[in-house]
Amino acid sequence: MKMNKLIVSLSPHAHGTDSVERNMYGVIIALLPTLLVSFCYFGLGSLVVCATSVAACMFFEWAIAKYLMHRQPTLADGSAMITGLLLGLNLPSNFPVWMILVGALVAIGIGKMSFGGLGCNPFNPAIVARCFLLVSFPVAMTSWPKAGQWLSYTDATTGATPLSVMQAAIKSGDASVLSQLPSSVNMLLEPLSTGYGAGSIGEVSVVALLVGLAYMLWRRIITWHIPVSILLTVGILSALLHWANPIYAHPLQVLMSGGLLLGAIFMATDYVTSPMTRRGQLIYGVAIGALTIIIRNWGSFPEGMSFAILIMNAFTPLINFYVKPKRFGEVAK
Repeated sequence: MKMNKLIVSLSPHAHGTDSVERNMYGVIIALLPTLLVSFCYFGLGSLVVCATSVAACMFFEWAIAKYLMHRQPTLADGSAMITGLLLGLNLPSNFPVWMILVGALVAIGIGKMSFGGLGCNPFNPAIVARCFLLVSFPVAMTSWPKAGQWLSYTDATTGATPLSVMQAAIKSGDASVLSQLPSSVNMLLEPLSTGYGAGSIGEVSVVALLVGLAYMLWRRIITWHIPVSILLTVGILSALLHWANPIYAHPLQVLMSGGLLLGAIFMATDYVTSPMTRRGQLIYGVAIGALTIIIRNWGSFPEGMSFAILIMNAFTPLINFYVKPKRFGEVAK
C-alpha cells in the first residue's frame, strides 16, 4: 500500500505563484507595445536587429552552458530572450548584423555566463554589451535612421536626435539651438514626426514604454521605487538647470528624450543587479538619475543612462550592505 510521507526540507516552506519564468515572460509581454511601435516606425531594420539579437543571445547561452560549462542549458526561463530584446532595443535600426553578434556574445559570455549565469551577474548583461559596442563602434552606434524607411536596412537615411541638439546647445552656449527640438506634445505622441532620427529602436514611443510600466506594476513584476526615483531626480535636476540657464532643455523634453524611460523601466529594475530593499532602491534610483544628468550635460556622449546604470550596478552590493532588510523576529532598537 502506497503511503504519503512527510518530506523534510530546508526553509522557506511558504510558496507563492511567483517564479523566474513567470516574471521573465511578464517583462517580455510588457516590451511588446514598444516592439510593435518600433516595427511600425522602422520596419525591416527593427525586425532584423531585434530578431538577430534575440537569436544570437539564446544561441550563445545554449552553447556556453552546454559546451563550456557542461551543464543543462536554461533557455526556457526567458532570461536570454530578455537580454536579446533589450540589447536589440538599445541599438540603431541599421546596425550591422556582425556587430549585433559581437554584442550578443559580450552580453551573454562576459556579462552573464562568466559570472555563473542567471542570478550571479553583477552587471546588467544588455547594458554591458551596449556600452562595449558604444565604445568599440561609436559611429555605427550613433547613426540614427529616420522613420518611414520600412524596407531600408543598412542604406537607411540618418538624422540628428533631440539629445544631440541638447548637447549642441550646451557646447555652443546658444539657447536658440533648442528651438530645433520638437515640442513636448510631439515628443510624447509623435516622436519622429519632425524628421529626427529617434535614437535606438526602443526609444520611439513614450506611450508604449509607459504602457509597459503600467503592466509590470499591475502584475507586481516590479515596484515603483526605481523608475519613479530616477524620473523624479532627472526631472527636478533638469528643471533647476533650465531655470538657472536656458541653454539647458525643458525638463519634459529631457524626460522624453533618449533612452531614459527604456532604462528606468526595463533595465535599472533588473532583479539581480538592483538593491533588495525599498530604501536601497530609492538611493539607487536617485543616484542613477543624478549621474544621467551629469553625463548627458557634461560628458562626451549625449546619452548617459546606460553608463549611469552600469556604475550603480557596481554599487548595489554596497547599498545592500548599508541598507539591510530587517531580520525576521528582530526587535527594533
